[in-house]
Amino acid sequence: MYPYQVATNLRWEPSPILGIESSCDETAAAVLNKDGVVLSNVVSSQIAIHTKFGGVVPELAARTHVSLINTVVSEALELAQLHKDDLGAIAVTHGPGLAGSLLVGVHYAKALGYGLGIPVIGVNHLEGHIQSAWLADPTFPLPCVVLVVSGGHTHLFRREQDGQCILLGCTRDDAAGEAFDKGAQMLGLEFPGGPAIDKLAKTGDPQAIRFPRPQCRKHGLDFSFSGLKTSLLYKLREMDEQERTRQAADLAAGYQEAIVQTLVAKAFSALAQEKLSALAVVGGVSANSRLRTLLRQRAEQEGVQLIVPPIVYCTDNAAMIAAAGRCALMTHVNRAFNFDIQPTLPLEAGAKRTDARHQGVFNS
Repeated sequence: MYPYQVATNLRWEPSPILGIESSCDETAAAVLNKDGVVLSNVVSSQIAIHTKFGGVVPELAARTHVSLINTVVSEALELAQLHKDDLGAIAVTHGPGLAGSLLVGVHYAKALGYGLGIPVIGVNHLEGHIQSAWLADPTFPLPCVVLVVSGGHTHLFRREQDGQCILLGCTRDDAAGEAFDKGAQMLGLEFPGGPAIDKLAKTGDPQAIRFPRPQCRKHGLDFSFSGLKTSLLYKLREMDEQERTRQAADLAAGYQEAIVQTLVAKAFSALAQEKLSALAVVGGVSANSRLRTLLRQRAEQEGVQLIVPPIVYCTDNAAMIAAAGRCALMTHVNRAFNFDIQPTLPLEAGAKRTDARHQGVFNS
């Protein structure tokens, strides 16, 4: 065990908190003041590095984090007009994510926290995404339904007044973000796939080529996108190269429509099931322009209060990690902060499936 892992049982009083995020291919740092207001939010993307490989290369991602993290943290502190000695705590993503990438962020945070003598808390990356809704609007009501939709996760939760979350549904195979990335790859689009499909789809007709809407009849609020991906593959096999090129925009629009309509339908089914009228949609895929449009339209039609964070808080960032860490610190001021990376850490860690609705419970 590294000696700087012993930053434990240090009492935290409301004070500035540094957030660090390095779960995949963004090196990010942010500073919140003692009241939870974002003072800085710095993100260094590695898209240019990984594009030529068509996806994130784990070893390259970890090495790039090593070279960038000190600069990114220093920039976040400078923009916040604070010195590291002004910090009262550090929150860092410890899972889920790429092991090498997580190690860089966690070891840096522990070393800095040990040197400053302040608490260091490990944050579940997906709890950070959930917290981004209240980072965007601290007055958003509880209880509510939360749809977490990112590259590797598609989950529906009921979030209670006390912060407890009840799992209502999750993906059975591919997540929505994976479906976008794999679909883009089949269409010959650049990495990352989600934004590429979104851009191309704007010039196509979503009704020209229809794709199936995935259903999970046994667990009505679960998701499944592997069949949709297969449907696109078969559709492309039926076309020659000239036809694929001519109909590329329509293919992208129809494929995207199937994904986002499924997400919207499941989210509003969850609202009806739980008898709630507030919906938060968070995670990288919530940056999709068509999804945001359909969500707003449906929310207006049904009188639902909707929050979809600004784009800067949808994609991976450290402000959401700092906000989630601050929330935990306020709840558990004497909590021990020894922790290790957990690359496969589930959001509902330790939860039990409680009934036929495929539920679990965790405390954020």
